[in-house]
Amino acid sequence: MTVSKISKVNASLETQRAALINHPIYDDITTLRELKIFMEHHVYAVWDFMSLLKSLQRQLAGPVLPWLPPENRTAIRLINEIVLGEESDETPDGNFSSHFELYLQSMTDCGADVSSVNEFLNLIRRCVSVRDAAGQINVPLSVRSFLNNTFDTIESQQIIRIASAFTFGREDLLPAIFEKIVERLNLQNHGKLDNFRYYLNRHIELDAEHHGPMAERMIESFCGDNASNWHLVEVAARDALQARLCLWNGMHRQIQDARMSNQQSFSLQN
Repeated sequence: MTVSKISKVNASLETQRAALINHPIYDDITTLRELKIFMEHHVYAVWDFMSLLKSLQRQLAGPVLPWLPPENRTAIRLINEIVLGEESDETPDGNFSSHFELYLQSMTDCGADVSSVNEFLNLIRRCVSVRDAAGQINVPLSVRSFLNNTFDTIESQQIIRIASAFTFGREDLLPAIFEKIVERLNLQNHGKLDNFRYYLNRHIELDAEHHGPMAERMIESFCGDNASNWHLVEVAARDALQARLCLWNGMHRQIQDARMSNQQSFSLQN
């Protein structure tokens, strides 16, 4: 059986994906306090995932008038379907929400700090650049580096590079053990993480069964049999995964520092 080019790319990324899926960050999260630190960092990855998605949609199906038939009908169909699910998914109460907004609500539910990310969004609304906004609210360096990497990719306007970062750096990198951690903490905290569990379940369902395969088909429609294009896919995918590993490392350090500070404070009180 011939191995597909997508399978070859996935095989070449196994080491980096394993480093993320088996990262010590998951051993760190034993209390709601530690999960909050994770969410306060990770929310920016959820936001810039949406930015990658909308960048692809703009390039493929931007608001150009008068309308002309698309050159890549397959890619437009796939990207519009992914946007529908990610930007206006059904919520548990029967309304509609982007996955980012559902994540923010999940943070609010469990008492995580949303002030920084909300100020970040307000600055973006006032046309402050992403890099300047991140600097003004003083986000952790690991988050700032992650955002810079994503927007370097977006600003390249190389659709294959953007599609690769979107396809291979998506949220299926949260392993099954993370769901079990959240489920346990939700039980311990009387359902405060119900919306977060819903968010995770929707990502698993949509990514594994729908959006992941769609994104891979979109890559194939861009690259065809062009070896240079497939090389760019692999390079961009590795770059996206490395940026996410640095973000994970930053969260790990932050949680470890918070734990040490808490232990020192407890020791002083006793």
